[in-house]
Amino acid sequence: MVNLKERSPAKELLDRDDIPFDDVKQNMKELNTINTFLGGHAITLAGVKAILKRLPANKVVTICEIGCGGGDNLRAINTWCNKNKIPVQFIGIDIKKECIDFAKSQCAYLDAVWIQNDYAAASFGTTKPDIIFSSLFCHHFSNNDLVNMLRWMKLNCSKGFFINDLQRHPLAYYSIGWITKLFSSSYLVKNDAPLSVARSFTRNDWQTLFDITAIKNYSIQWKWAFRFLVIYSHE
Repeated sequence: MVNLKERSPAKELLDRDDIPFDDVKQNMKELNTINTFLGGHAITLAGVKAILKRLPANKVVTICEIGCGGGDNLRAINTWCNKNKIPVQFIGIDIKKECIDFAKSQCAYLDAVWIQNDYAAASFGTTKPDIIFSSLFCHHFSNNDLVNMLRWMKLNCSKGFFINDLQRHPLAYYSIGWITKLFSSSYLVKNDAPLSVARSFTRNDWQTLFDITAIKNYSIQWKWAFRFLVIYSHE
């Protein structure tokens, strides 16, 4: 039995610099499938909707994703915004050039700016994005790094930020291990999916992180399947 009382310090293969990008691309494609069929995109849309309530109608909304990967989350948001006649612009940030290049090729029809950089080095000048979010990104970082990330997101959004990430739970850990063994063709997914759960969060973890940052006015919502949606809005 794996010990899930604390976050695992083990690093995922995806965080290495020597993984061929074709393998990373297959990993991103399978993550998009998981997000589509296990509700990950729906959770991201719930975060967008919650913060959009604070914006005036017909305003052009700017939404920034840190750790944007291949841009599948932004495509899902764009589809929903188009259906609901919400004008939207995007900013996608990823530290890997290959991910940004792939996102550009997959999202050419989006009104988007792409930034290849460490998110913490990105600068928006005087025009901050309305919403900043991350999806399946935070569990790659240590708790100390996450404290800095939360502070950065608060400082750089004009309305609010949200986080869509995994719940650390034994059922999630073992079930995703079996599912990926049966259905995944990516060695990255097979290795990293259960490890992602082991590196992820409990409700108390999030509460502790927000206590350290002294950030108030946030909510933590449990979502199926084994996810947390964490939302912060400026007062």
